[in-house]
Amino acid sequence: MTVDSWKVTLPCTRAEAEAIDAGDLAIDAVLMTTEEVEDDVERWRLDAYTEQEPDAAMIATLRALVPSAADVAPVIEPLTGEDWVAMSQEGLEPIREGRFVVHTSAHPVPAPEGGRAFLIDAGRAFGTGHHATTSGCLRMLDAMAGRDFANVIDVGTGTGLLAFAAAYLWPQAHIVATDIDPAAIEVTQVNAVDNGIAGIELIVADGALSDAITARAPYDLLIANVLAGPLVSMAPELAAIAGSRATIVLAGLLETQREQVIAAFAGCGCTLEQVDRRGDWTILRLRAGEARYVPAAPPDPKGRDGWALDI
Repeated sequence: MTVDSWKVTLPCTRAEAEAIDAGDLAIDAVLMTTEEVEDDVERWRLDAYTEQEPDAAMIATLRALVPSAADVAPVIEPLTGEDWVAMSQEGLEPIREGRFVVHTSAHPVPAPEGGRAFLIDAGRAFGTGHHATTSGCLRMLDAMAGRDFANVIDVGTGTGLLAFAAAYLWPQAHIVATDIDPAAIEVTQVNAVDNGIAGIELIVADGALSDAITARAPYDLLIANVLAGPLVSMAPELAAIAGSRATIVLAGLLETQREQVIAAFAGCGCTLEQVDRRGDWTILRLRAGEARYVPAAPPDPKGRDGWALDI
């Protein structure tokens, strides 16, 4: 039988899984990280799917991503007669949050009555929406369906999923989706076409540091599903583009990082309204101040390295 593709597997920790940024890799592979034992931060797994037979250089690149597996021999499997992208998704069952269903091509499902199904296939480091932070954001957005928003921004959009959900809930709103990685914006463009979604403005930007973003401010709904460090760093610039009493949804932070993130936004006049804890992860909803926040100094992007969250 003809070998069509290959799979390389290494154990890893949750911290290593969260730090992986496949967009910076010099190898052509689809990466997938999986929690093998629920709530065990040491029992995760990295799977790399590639159409090329893994050589020493590729193995070394993958090992560098997961230093805890330095003494573990990688499991290398030839795959025959299989679609290697579909293989990377075969364990991803559809998720359901409120009126939303998110599924991959491997597990198609119809939209729920009165709701919306989104097809989000796994791609290079952009995930499928199965991460607890993304599903938590979907639930939080769903709960706000009765409110009116006219100007929405999704910072660190990744696959575009949260921007798509916002466009469904508030079809008259102007939706902006941004990401620091141009490849993420390309993925979002493809996903928008696949899901029949039009009209979302896509911008490559570091946080909110873009004239195109600030020119359209103020926003009445801001979504940022990234990581705790970048959220703290971005607090002043996000608060600065938020309108009076705007809603801010933050995710990508661990429960242990909650107070640090809340404090950063409190310093910019924002107050906490809701917390949704999902295992070790936390989703926050905040309210911007009555008056528009004006930063005391220019935004400092320090601390944003590796800010994209693979969800």
